[in-house]
Amino acid sequence: MEKTVNHPLVHPSVIEIISSLLFLIAIIHTFLINKFKMIAIKYAANSIKHNFWHLLSDIEIVFGLWSFVFLGLFILTNGLSSTVIYLESLNFTEPAFVFVIMCMAATRPIIMLAEKIIHFISTLLPFSERLSFYISALVIGPILGSFITEPAAMTVSALILLDTIFKEKISLKLKYATIALLFVNVSIGGTLTHFAAPPVLMVASKWQWGTLFMLEHFGYKSLLAILVSTSLYAYYFRHELIGVSLRKSTKEKKKIIVLSSGKSFILVVIHLLFLFSVVYFSHHPKVFIALFFLFQGLMIITEKYQDKLKIKESFLVSFFLAGLVCLGTMQAWWLKPVLSQMADLTLLIGATLLTSLTDNAALTYLGSLVELSDSGKYSLVAGAIAGGGLTVIANAPNPAGFAILGESFGKEGINPFKLFLWALIPTVIGILCLLFLPNIIL
Repeated sequence: MEKTVNHPLVHPSVIEIISSLLFLIAIIHTFLINKFKMIAIKYAANSIKHNFWHLLSDIEIVFGLWSFVFLGLFILTNGLSSTVIYLESLNFTEPAFVFVIMCMAATRPIIMLAEKIIHFISTLLPFSERLSFYISALVIGPILGSFITEPAAMTVSALILLDTIFKEKISLKLKYATIALLFVNVSIGGTLTHFAAPPVLMVASKWQWGTLFMLEHFGYKSLLAILVSTSLYAYYFRHELIGVSLRKSTKEKKKIIVLSSGKSFILVVIHLLFLFSVVYFSHHPKVFIALFFLFQGLMIITEKYQDKLKIKESFLVSFFLAGLVCLGTMQAWWLKPVLSQMADLTLLIGATLLTSLTDNAALTYLGSLVELSDSGKYSLVAGAIAGGGLTVIANAPNPAGFAILGESFGKEGINPFKLFLWALIPTVIGILCLLFLPNIIL
């Protein structure tokens, strides 16, 4: 169905043009992090030059860094009061939520419970232990994102893969394929409900999309896309995966929680209650931040059964997303007209490509401000979730996976272009499933 909306000619302000230029620079920066990392190692450790280039090589600080440059130019061009008004108009709930949910999801009881579920499912598969675990981790982990949110699922899945697969001697090709597949699967896997995937959250309330709607229009299509993509990659790397010695990370930890014991079971239940409470109040930062303070008290009381909270890693990911909100919001001047002029098929493909350049939640939010048909709304969200694994900035949970698995790629780190290439196949599979499979009626 063609759209009939004609968007008026856009005349961007000076600050909007500046924001777009800086946004483009920030995207280019993400592709240069490996170059900066190589420059950093040329200087003495802990020297000013080493620390400066090392800072530029951390992808988590990219958008936050350029946001500060943007805010400085905002003050020069529009004044301090206008800059403060702009900042106060932004919604930083998602970065704050990601920080809290990452901290909670990365705790030992949650990780071990997820590992147990993945191991159990893997025993039901008719393959070798290693191959079965690989498939289970990359299918079940992302699907959990529909219930514990995508950032939590990304954190849990990445930590499990880090402790069981990535610490072994596997090829760089397998590492790239795995992290790319994880990014795409998490982006698609959070669409079984209306509250877990950031791009769906942005429009669910306004468009009145509930969980039943998501199951009818996205449910089995997303599951099939995940199964096909994971099976394809598992088959391609089957010989190498069979040769991998599966690391049992939970047995190597000094602080072991035996889930069968009564006290440990209660602790896991309490962790889950906190986790689901934060998910339930995900739109109310004052509430979930208060819950996080209570959760820290629990961590202190049960310290001998816990690992340290991943405060630094969670904060860096949150900082990345906050910078993306600050710079990304200003891109409405060119994104909204582009979206409003697209036919449904063009919108789906266009949304997929645009998602690689901006956060898919920001893209769907901007789309919600445009008058779209029902089929256009579906095309926009389908493209946004399908393209959520193409780059690290495409989907809010991606920086979490990048931060957790990044060190496994050696001194050069993760190459964004190689990540993009390995994500193309599962992205295309996702697009085909979402585009051609019929909806179901429950």
